[in-house]
Amino acid sequence: MKNRLMYAFAIVALVFALAFPVVAPAAPPAPKPQPTPAATPAPEHHHIHEAIDALRAARNDLNQASHDFGGHRVEAIRSIDESIHQLEVCLQYDK
Repeated sequence: MKNRLMYAFAIVALVFALAFPVVAPAAPPAPKPQPTPAATPAPEHHHIHEAIDALRAARNDLNQASHDFGGHRVEAIRSIDESIHQLEVCLQYDK
């Protein structure tokens, strides 16, 4: 009787062990890696382009300023415009 009980317990344990993977929910499939778009190459002389952007932002700030900075605002805007022009000329000669 003791052996039959052990066999029955072993069979029940074996059935549960084999049935568990069938009953257990499957893990969601791993997401497929999306192809990355080709990286856009950084423009040549990106520092010059960044400087032009910074100068334009500074010119915009000076144009919107309510203060004339002791009469130097107009001259500063002229200097910024000339600097932007010179940087754009530099970029043209690189081609």
